[in-house]
Amino acid sequence: MTQVLKRYDFLAAEFTRRVRDVSPEAWDAPSPCAGWSARDVLRHVVETCAAMPGYAGLSVELTGSVDEDPAAAWAEARDAMREILADPARAGLEYDGFFGRTSLAATVDRFLCFDLLVHAWDIARATGQDETLPAEEVARVYSDALELGDSLRMEGICGPAVEVAADAPLQDRLLAFLGRTP
Repeated sequence: MTQVLKRYDFLAAEFTRRVRDVSPEAWDAPSPCAGWSARDVLRHVVETCAAMPGYAGLSVELTGSVDEDPAAAWAEARDAMREILADPARAGLEYDGFFGRTSLAATVDRFLCFDLLVHAWDIARATGQDETLPAEEVARVYSDALELGDSLRMEGICGPAVEVAADAPLQDRLLAFLGRTP
């Protein structure tokens, strides 16, 4: 099992835990993402799982509905991505991306895993769940976020950073950097 697949499995499990624990009426609760409900956050992650393989010429067809059965739609998307990552030939497909030549696995590792971590928090916050994120992944994603810098401030990505104390916990600094109020 590759490092990317291990990280994906770990973060997908964290995300799944949040999805599983959302009560049916809470899916429409507002999330920390401006204008999005918890369901909209999930829809974004499911759509990302379906679209990302397309960068490398792969097609993923999902049949589940986030509106009808959010947990089942997520499980289908999660498993489809896992199947691709478990196949070295498909995971290693290369393409020319926004930051240069890369592979599908590298894109999943840097961007989808980033989303799984942060959007797990968004869903937890929106639905009143435990908001604690895995410290090692918080440190990794925070480092990546700092490296991405202002490119995160593009329309529809992240809002302006929120101020927190310099000695705030790393999770709070990450979330604040991404425009969320911890």
